Amino acid sequence: MEKTLKIYNGKILTPYRIISGTVVVVDGKIKEVAEGNIDVPGAVEIDAKGNYIAPGFIDIHVHGGGGHDFMDGSEEAFLKIAETHAKYGTTGLMPTTLTSELDELYNTLDLYKKADKKNKMGAQFLGMHLEGPYFAMSQRGAQDPRYIRNPDPEEYKDILSRSSDIKRWSAAPELKGAIEFGNYLRSKGILVAMAHTDAIYEEALEAFEAGFTLGTHFYSCMSGVSRRNCFRYAGVIETAYLLDEMDVEIIADGIHLPAPLLKLIYKIKGPDRIALITDSMRAAGMPPGDSILGSKHNGLKVLVEDGVAKLPDRTSFAGSVATCDRLVRNMVNMAEVPLLEAVKMASLTPANILGLGASKGSLICGKDADIVIFDSNINVSTTIVQGRIVYNKLD
Repeated sequence: MEKTLKIYNGKILTPYRIISGTVVVVDGKIKEVAEGNIDVPGAVEIDAKGNYIAPGFIDIHVHGGGGHDFMDGSEEAFLKIAETHAKYGTTGLMPTTLTSELDELYNTLDLYKKADKKNKMGAQFLGMHLEGPYFAMSQRGAQDPRYIRNPDPEEYKDILSRSSDIKRWSAAPELKGAIEFGNYLRSKGILVAMAHTDAIYEEALEAFEAGFTLGTHFYSCMSGVSRRNCFRYAGVIETAYLLDEMDVEIIADGIHLPAPLLKLIYKIKGPDRIALITDSMRAAGMPPGDSILGSKHNGLKVLVEDGVAKLPDRTSFAGSVATCDRLVRNMVNMAEVPLLEAVKMASLTPANILGLGASKGSLICGKDADIVIFDSNINVSTTIVQGRIVYNKLD
């Protein structure tokens, strides 16, 4: 790690405005954010060349990238995924699981701990995110139906006893035992999210009160207005809109959510309650063509084309191949969101959702030096994680 780093000649995205100036990093922390080109004797210098200097992107829901999946069963997969996403401006991410055999899950949790110690050249790991297996079968999406079930206290307590790295868990709140599940996770300081759910408003509201404060990949595999025995019911989508305090994460790849929905979500929820996520599978950062959703040994064959993964018969999406730069670019170009707010949804808001806002998510003195440099089209040239240059396009 460079002891002192000077990043100058750039447009700095502060939390409230854009200034032309210099960011000084000392021992992995932001030491100074100043206007103009200030003198920093002995520093390693990075000329931003007039580009933007922004807080690094934080992806709180990602399955893979660079040809690897977090459930491939290897440390190499963890490290390569972290390195792949760092090339696109991600400085922190949450490795995310799919429904699976328990042994496979336990192995993934063990590998996280090992890989975390070796991860020096990629995006920082911010804790594990378990997606499933407690889902509504009707909203399973691409999750393997063989492993979907209701919450079992003996099971989830055992899982949590085996790993202190689980920081988030996504589940369907209407299932039998889900409220008790939410309350238990909240008592352990774990973020609980509504996902793959057919809940109606009344069920979702009760779940929110029990700790389900985040909507996982908003709109995808999620209930909206429905008719049951002639009566209309609001779903989780409407619940998230009605509850100002509820956070949502969105796959802003422009495909899972087209421009009108991106605009609607932004208009109602605002940048302080929206986290941009990739939810990307192994094909992120890879050329189009055949790929696999999930682990290599028992995953689902998919086709990547048109910037998204599809089932081979093209009847449904099968996963995202987005990277964080693309999310920010789409929010600016498609949703017509100001750059400062688009970046906030990819940095400070996800940091706050994880309870990390005091140390990450914005360029403020004392915070971790997680920094990305990109041009006017959000093309990333440099990524810095805790003061370490992990990606430089000129290298």
